[in-house]
Amino acid sequence: MPSEFRTTRRIEFEDTDAAGIAHFSRFYVFMEQAEHAFLRSLGLSVHMQLEGRRLGWPRLSASCEFLEPVRFEEEVEIHLTVKRKGEKSMTYAVEFSRGGRPVARGEIASVCCLCGEDGSFKAVPIPKAFASRIREHGHS
Repeated sequence: MPSEFRTTRRIEFEDTDAAGIAHFSRFYVFMEQAEHAFLRSLGLSVHMQLEGRRLGWPRLSASCEFLEPVRFEEEVEIHLTVKRKGEKSMTYAVEFSRGGRPVARGEIASVCCLCGEDGSFKAVPIPKAFASRIREHGHS
């Protein structure tokens, strides 16, 4: 059962501000993309069917601390770890680095929900088929 995932991302022109530096908002996108890639690597998704109903993972919180600027065409390493796997929620810690040097770190938390046809959400325990494929970092 994995508890972490690594990927890279090249900073594209669309990711930058007028100074050619990655805009702070893009780091939230990068964290979400890393989460999705992690889940896909396990045969999972943030949108799945459970007993004929749609399962989703709306955000509870997201934060990011920026340590150094990252510029157009630089490549960042993204290291996602499962910080907490609760009964109904997941929290991921994400570290960004360039050449082994930290440039940002963040955290995202989501709750497992059944998504109603009317747009409603109901928090539910993480299904075993999902939870059994993921381990909280630092736990055997």
